[in-house]
Formats: sequence, C-alpha cells, structure tokens
Amino acid sequence: MGAAKQSEFNVVVVGAGPSGLVLALLLAKQGIPVTVLEKSDEYDKQPRASFYSAPAIYELQRAGVMDEVYARAFHANGVSWRHIDGTLIANIYAEDAPEEDRMVSLPLDELIPLIASHLEKQPGAQILLEHEVLASGQDEHQAWVDVKTPDGERRFSATYIVGCDGGSSKIRRDLFGKSFPGHTWDQQVVATNVYYPGLAKYGWKLSSNFLVSSEHFPMVAQISNDGMLRVTYGEDGNLTREEMLARQPEKYKAFLPGKPEPHEYQIVNFSPYKIHQRLAEKLRVGRFLLAADAAHLCNPYGGMGLTGGFADVGGLYDCLYGIYAGRADDSILDKYDVVRREKYRDVIDPISSSNLRRLWDLEAIEQDQFFQMARRMETDKAFAREMQGGMRAVMHDFTQYYEPLPSGV
Repeated sequence: MGAAKQSEFNVVVVGAGPSGLVLALLLAKQGIPVTVLEKSDEYDKQPRASFYSAPAIYELQRAGVMDEVYARAFHANGVSWRHIDGTLIANIYAEDAPEEDRMVSLPLDELIPLIASHLEKQPGAQILLEHEVLASGQDEHQAWVDVKTPDGERRFSATYIVGCDGGSSKIRRDLFGKSFPGHTWDQQVVATNVYYPGLAKYGWKLSSNFLVSSEHFPMVAQISNDGMLRVTYGEDGNLTREEMLARQPEKYKAFLPGKPEPHEYQIVNFSPYKIHQRLAEKLRVGRFLLAADAAHLCNPYGGMGLTGGFADVGGLYDCLYGIYAGRADDSILDKYDVVRREKYRDVIDPISSSNLRRLWDLEAIEQDQFFQMARRMETDKAFAREMQGGMRAVMHDFTQYYEPLPSGV
C-alpha cells in the first residue's frame, strides 16, 4: 500500500458519536486534517452510557476536555448490588479507588456537544451533519466515500477512513455485508432517564445500584448533579415499543424503592433496544478501519461498550499519528486489528456477559467469585484499590511499536 506524504495525510471519520469525535479531536490537535461525517441533522440524544471509567478518562484527558467534564460531571460514590426487594448484597466504594480511576458521569447529550465544540476550534477539522455515506471504495493511494449531502452527492477522499458509525455501521456493512459474528440476547433492555427523589430516602446510599432479578435485571444510577437517574431494566425481546411503554409503570413498581406511582416521578427519555455481543471479522481492511460500536457490541451492564470504544480510538489515534509522524509504517494498523479484537474476546465480551448473567442468577450469589471479591473489598482497602484499576485491562499502548527516535532527538 502506498505511503502518503505528511502534507497529504488526512482522515475521514464516519459517525459523530463520542468515540468518533474523540478520535477526530486527538488527530486534529496534532495538525492532521480530519472530517467527521454524520448522517443525522443533530447529535444523538438517546439515553445511552454516561459513566466514564479510567480508560475513557485517560482519552478525554488526552483530548483536552476532561477538566470541563470534571466540572460538569456527577461524581459517583460507589456501586451496590441488591436483591430485587432492595436488600444489600455487596458494595464497592468509589473512595477506595485511586483518584484517577474514579468514575464520573456526564450524559452523552452533554458530552458530545462539549467534544464537538473543541473540535470545531481546530484548524483543518470539520464536522458535517446531514452527510450520509451511500457507498465506499479504495485503491492503493486513497479511500473514498460517496455521500448524500444537503447540496447533492459528493465524494470525500482520505488517506484512511474510520467507521465510528455505530452498531448498524454502513462502513462495516460495505466491508462485510450482513456478517457481524456473535449473538443477540433473547431479552432486550429499556433505558430511561427519570427524576425520582426516592433513593436516599429508602437507604440506597450509593449512587449506582444493580438488582438481581431474572425478570427485570435493573440498573438504577444517578447520572447528573440535578438528581436525574438512569433506570435500565430488562424486557421480553418480543414486545413492541408500545407494549413496553404500557408496562413501564409496573416495572418501576417492581424494583424501585417505595414502589412509586407514575405521578411520583418524571420520565425524560424512554429508549428500548436490543442487546448484542458481536465482533466484526476484521477492524482493518486496507485503508478502512472500524472502532467502537461499529467494530463490536456488548450489553450495557458495566459500561464496557463505551469504555472499549474509547480504548479503541485512543489506540487507533496512536497508530495513525505514528504513521503520520513517520514513527511507524502502516503495518501498525494490523496490530490495531489483532489487539483490539483480542481485547474484545478476552476482556470486554466475558466481563460484560458476566455482568448481565450475574443479575439473573439468584441461586449463585453466594458462590459468585465477583461477589466474594466485592465483600472482601469492603474491608481490605489495599485489595479494593488494586481491583478498581481493573478496567485498564481494555487499554493497550501502541506507541511501543514506534521506531525509536534518532539519538539526541
């Protein structure tokens, strides 16, 4: 594959979600021209993941936005696991983690515009909404996408094109058709944002709570400083949105403390979606690359999807910058493909799957190694500190593959 001169090097990112925008910002801050193409006319406002653990925080720091995130974010105080009646099983306290590993929460509909505002200030960077990829191709010298724009069809060419365009990625489908190996869970989940001031009143002292229930498997967590909660729960995979919406009040009564009636809370968002465990066949095909949900999917319990997505784009940035700066040849992108798929298979998929199954299996609580470790963490603070750094396992340092700088540089 022909190498691009630094003056000709540019990147197109398809998808203006959090991972795509972070990748674009990291590249733009190094002077690399980057264009973000987003088919929607606005940024995503659905109630998706909002908690950022150590790998995400690391990339947001490198992108230069973490100070603002910290200033706006809700700082979680820990996680509880409970029986469906609210009885406590185990706690993990945020204060036991190293300060740099403590989770913070900022809903994506606040984070995405924040990252975009920084990217818009970078020379050579642009975000183009209402730009839908229709087709794609490549040769030895460049890759391209044909795009429907408000002003007609247009071709965008780049040294590399990165698909960060979500679970239904057009870039991945162009590369592999319908193939997206893995499975879809029989259950689906409903993610809601809601104001309900009942948690502390009923003794739920930690800000995030998982409840063991094969029927509901809820997650209840405060995600903003004004008290907004993310309440996610399981539903029958065959129900329609209308059927799930009709069942929502009874669902809340089944697991929220105080068994509230609808007039006692205010729902802001209601978003059902299927949950999957899937990994693309390859994350690199020539000049096309995949990252985040376009590359792999997992269920939302534990935040491994968002965490893995940020780890993807952080690693991909290091690879692309290494090529741009002459510190690596394009074979480093083959390492990206191999390593990031290994991280999914060895870390993201098994941990996220266990996080979900753990909420279904009431009988296995006493034997579950995770709960045994969580109980030990409550009294063994050194062990707690060690364990809470575990999310860093999704990360990988691709700069180790750079060529060494000449002596004296």
